[in-house]
Amino acid sequence: MIKHGLNIGLGQSLTMTPQLQQAIRLLQLSTIELEQEIQEAVDSNPLLEVKSDQLEQSLVENNSKIKSDPQDIVSDIPSDMDIDVNWNEIYSDYSKSSSSNETSITTVLEKTHAVSEDLQSYLRWQISLSQLSEIDKVIANVIIDAIDEKGYLTTSIASLYDLLKEDLLLDNNDEIESILAYIQHLDPLGVGARSLGECLAIQLKYYYKNNDLAQKSAKLLKERPELLEIKNHSLLKKKLKLTTKDFSKLIILLRTLVPYPGSCFESSSTEYIKPDVYVKKHNGQWRVTLNDQISPNLQINNFYADLLIKKGKESDIKYLKNNLQQANWLIKSLQSRNHTILKVTELIVEYQKAFLEYGEQAMKPMILRDIAERLGMHESSISRATTRKYLHTPRGIFELKYFFSSQVATESGGGCSSTAIQSMIKKLIDAEDLKKPLSDNKLALLLKEQGIKVARRTVAKYREALNIPASHERKAMA
Repeated sequence: MIKHGLNIGLGQSLTMTPQLQQAIRLLQLSTIELEQEIQEAVDSNPLLEVKSDQLEQSLVENNSKIKSDPQDIVSDIPSDMDIDVNWNEIYSDYSKSSSSNETSITTVLEKTHAVSEDLQSYLRWQISLSQLSEIDKVIANVIIDAIDEKGYLTTSIASLYDLLKEDLLLDNNDEIESILAYIQHLDPLGVGARSLGECLAIQLKYYYKNNDLAQKSAKLLKERPELLEIKNHSLLKKKLKLTTKDFSKLIILLRTLVPYPGSCFESSSTEYIKPDVYVKKHNGQWRVTLNDQISPNLQINNFYADLLIKKGKESDIKYLKNNLQQANWLIKSLQSRNHTILKVTELIVEYQKAFLEYGEQAMKPMILRDIAERLGMHESSISRATTRKYLHTPRGIFELKYFFSSQVATESGGGCSSTAIQSMIKKLIDAEDLKKPLSDNKLALLLKEQGIKVARRTVAKYREALNIPASHERKAMA
């Protein structure tokens, strides 16, 4: 028989308060996201404002000047002004300061208002200016929609035919093939190709019309695009019946072509990185400072805060109290965020002093747990504090995540970071003889001679992470 009753017990539980949730969310934001967050908060909360000492000082100076002698300002303005007068005839000081910057200001405005265009928009613009029929333009636009950012057609002709045959009453896919061929000869040349071989074949036929080798190669590459792979170069040479000298000429021709026609449209705008923290050497010591420009000094608006002590509508007082509470939470959360990033960065700099002094090869192995245990924080908090946060050093700007790397055992019993090993591999490859490039196995042996024991597959993984091709590919590119 089940008995019902009430029991009282003591226990502990972890509760995520709104303040803690806000602090965690702000910690993981990047610099740009944080600026947007702060701006939205300032715009929506009347109790919150950005403290601007420079603006206040400027206003005070202007007010004192007006009060002291207002005629000094009025006297600078001419009493009469002709309609056709030039500004530089009146305000000479302004013209001298602004004329030198006129070009740069115009350039900035042009860049600010410039509209970046993607590949699809550029192709549609060319189609709109063509003499194609309305049906052909519909087909062209459908094909353009199926072209990826690299400039290749991602959908088969059969799929496009199934999509259009009922609406456009197409008997076969010949019309689609014809429009695709038209698109492939638009700018950029080779766009809409279905393979690298077809893309290069189109460019070879167009740019080297009078070159028999190019025309012969173009036909073969369109039919057999797999021959472009390094491992099939000997077969390509055999199929074209080329001597070693002629094959070298063909390779030179191929290198003048563009393998990805849409590559020039990939990056529409430049993203600038604002460092969150600076590290500089002062009196022989590395000192870490926060970038104050990315985190404005927020304060409570005294005018609205004073309204809380005055009598008014209950709804108005409640509105002001809620906004005051949110403003205080945001200010404290920003202070906590800055404090955490500063402490984490100081400890990273302490660990990686050798990197600041000597470079990547002196990078020490370090994981999130090392920092978390020292600061008494959870690893997830360290991850948030280092993701998309950047440190400005004398060696460049690096994401804080960059300084973390796994440990590889050395012959002496110590440890070496994976970043340092990658740097060593890159240095060895940069100094190699291109006629006899170093294999992954040879690189592993050379590292072992320096006291670092790594497997060949580990060397291959680090080499690929550096975007360095294999030894046989480096030899072919020599």
